[in-house]
Amino acid sequence: MVPYLKEAGKAIFQDRYVTKANELLVPWDGKHASSIGLIGVPLSKSSISHSGAAFAPQAIRQALSFYTTYSIETGIDLADIAITDYGDIVMHPTDIAKSQKRIAETVGQVVALHPESLWITLGGDHSITCPVVSGWQKQKGKIGIIQFDAHHDLRNLEDGGPTNGTPFRRLIETGVIDGSQLVQIGLRDFANSRAYTEYGKQRGVTMYTIEEVYRLGIETIIEESMKTLADVTAVYVSVDMDVLDQAFAPGCPAIGPGGMDSRTLLHAISLLARDDKVQAIDIVEIDPTIDFRQMTSRLAAWVILQFLKEKSGRQPD
Repeated sequence: MVPYLKEAGKAIFQDRYVTKANELLVPWDGKHASSIGLIGVPLSKSSISHSGAAFAPQAIRQALSFYTTYSIETGIDLADIAITDYGDIVMHPTDIAKSQKRIAETVGQVVALHPESLWITLGGDHSITCPVVSGWQKQKGKIGIIQFDAHHDLRNLEDGGPTNGTPFRRLIETGVIDGSQLVQIGLRDFANSRAYTEYGKQRGVTMYTIEEVYRLGIETIIEESMKTLADVTAVYVSVDMDVLDQAFAPGCPAIGPGGMDSRTLLHAISLLARDDKVQAIDIVEIDPTIDFRQMTSRLAAWVILQFLKEKSGRQPD
């Protein structure tokens, strides 16, 4: 054996006392699974603007390698947990509707196999949330959704079909959720239309603008949001990274000024993860091909760690 040769891509420095967060990912063997599952959904052909978000699942997994498993703030070390990585769902090469059907079927199947698991989904553009939630909800009953987003994503389906601007309208109009089961946080000026704001209000959607986030405080908004969803059995959190100001998420296709700062988003995820009803999260709308120094993927990886840090003491081994 030649001592200093390693498999390609693995000739990196290692410290015996440090565990990197990407080491928590364990490929699914088709049978056994941990209490935390992760699945990639590499779809971005449904985006109404140019997007390479299909490359994001692998970019976010790789970004986990930038971090350790130890939280100095809490003393929690995630090194002893395992995340079952189910891999990525294979998309149809040309048919968006068939791709979304595959997503719903696949998520439904894996959640049925391991219904008690926490679920982390890596998009993809925001169109994936509709089929993912549709598949996940079948095992959960009445669910609520908390959506971090600059946009309503309540666009009509006649003008473009099932795009990344329509996921929550589709969930409402197909009866997966009622409008009162959706809370939107971080809606931004000059990013939406009056018609879709009115549609949301008519359907009972709870909406918080980014101005309200800073005027009321994220702790108050999260507390109010969970009270709004008090009668659901489980809560799904959807994080569209364009809720963030462009300074914190340059890799979003729909960047813009005046958004949320990263610390506020991370605090919100921490607060939500403390509630046992919160059982799933997705992260969408990152295009690694336009990111700067992987800033946006790194932040997405931190969102995962923040979520798991709060959940680690609440889940069975």
